Amino acid sequence: MALKDRREELIAAALRVMVRDGAGKATTRAIVSEAGMTLGVFHYCFDSREQLLQEVITRITDSLAAAARRAFADEDDLSSIIVKSLTAYWEGVEANPGEHLLGYELSQHALRQPGQEDLAHRQYRHYLKVHEDLLTDAAAKTGIQWTVPVPVLARYLNSVLDGLTMTWLTDRDSEHSREVLRLTGEHLLTLATQPAQN
Repeated sequence: MALKDRREELIAAALRVMVRDGAGKATTRAIVSEAGMTLGVFHYCFDSREQLLQEVITRITDSLAAAARRAFADEDDLSSIIVKSLTAYWEGVEANPGEHLLGYELSQHALRQPGQEDLAHRQYRHYLKVHEDLLTDAAAKTGIQWTVPVPVLARYLNSVLDGLTMTWLTDRDSEHSREVLRLTGEHLLTLATQPAQN
């Protein structure tokens, strides 16, 4: 099996173990056992467990971003883009709650472990970059400008979705969660403006 394929198998195995058993039980031994590989193969593919965990986080986030992009691929109306991308994100949350719970587990675990804090820092930098890219793409498609800096807007959006997701993971109140998404979309629309004509 090629190195790339072995890496993919290990990432998939790590995701299965962590969603099923929790991040704390995802030892390298548990992951290679799940993948049907040896520790030697693991160390050939990854420099460390933390590197593998970062790959898992990136895959989950990139999958959600890809779903959002697909949702508005054929749209050129900002309202439709916002509604469809937020809906795509939320459908991903409800369909894969274990993956989202895992994201919180990983960041909190990393922040508690001396020397592993950078895993959480990179995790949230990646989240913010994904939001920045989606906001920039939406502006480019619709010809609008955001009235606040995109990095600030990305942080706002990430904070709302992060808090909403954690709240839903706790109470599973989909009805009120979708109302919060609607309010968020309406607020985003108020932060867009048409560029001034020369």
